[in-house]
Amino acid sequence: MIQSMLSHLAHGPERDNKNMLIFMSVFLITLFFSASMLYAECEVKLSKGQTVYVPIYSHIYIGDQEVPFDLAVTLSIRNTDMKQPVKILSADYYDSNGKLIKHYIEKPVQLNALASTRYVIKESDNSGGSGANFIVRWQSSVAISIPIIESVMIGTRMQQGISFTSRGQVISEHIE
Repeated sequence: MIQSMLSHLAHGPERDNKNMLIFMSVFLITLFFSASMLYAECEVKLSKGQTVYVPIYSHIYIGDQEVPFDLAVTLSIRNTDMKQPVKILSADYYDSNGKLIKHYIEKPVQLNALASTRYVIKESDNSGGSGANFIVRWQSSVAISIPIIESVMIGTRMQQGISFTSRGQVISEHIE
């Protein structure tokens, strides 16, 4: 596009001003949107609480026969705020059909600044299925840096091993 604009600029002085104006307008608009997107990506998001959906896989399928490959799962919750604690209200485990399997938190758990906690599903527990998930609810008395909530899956069989992570997705913002 820039090369095309430059070739148009070479067609005489009457077009120079118009073409230069168009070129500069396109350039400035592009620069503005690029800077806006970069700023949005760098912006620290704060919240007082959220409900987060975290995909997990108690097994995945391998091969043409779709053989289940069992995985151990770790749900990791990390307070990323450097000053304030976060209260974890619930971490509920659901199977592929959306049926509640287990409440992992009986009463709220406080994570101090930069602290983390984890909940583990054993490799032998395949009750969740390949579409299992956690619903995690957290809150804070003040707006804080949003915690990182993710799952880590790992499994080994003979000489084969697999591991991967899934990041939580906010499904509800708590405004209180």
